[in-house]
Amino acid sequence: MEQRVTLITLGVTDLKASKTFYTEVFGWTPLPASDDNIVFFQLNGIQFAIFPDHALAEDAGIDASGNGFRKFSLAHNVRSEKEVDDLIATLKSRGAKIVKQPQKVFWGGYSSYVADPDGNLWEIAFNPFMQLDAKGSVV
Repeated sequence: MEQRVTLITLGVTDLKASKTFYTEVFGWTPLPASDDNIVFFQLNGIQFAIFPDHALAEDAGIDASGNGFRKFSLAHNVRSEKEVDDLIATLKSRGAKIVKQPQKVFWGGYSSYVADPDGNLWEIAFNPFMQLDAKGSVV
């Protein structure tokens, strides 16, 4: 198997609320292939989708019940500590739930966490050990 990710799909409880979060809070633009059943966003080199959680579980053939900590986070890395602070301020002004305020972290970086309407964690981070190209892709 090649080392790559082409699509990340999050199961969400309320597709409309999640679409509003990702379009109005994060400021992302849905792809034309989106409809009332699934919403796609083009990221840098991969796609991200939101899809009703019960339908995602059904598609995978598993039980849709579950709660608590999901044991993963998604990350959006930026180029400086100031960029973390500025982005968190913008997201907060748009109604994002700030789970952890920006701060220096044990691994040598600087990060904060926000949660989407389903509690999925997004780390907003500056990692001084990770170089990003002009499009924000890791190099």
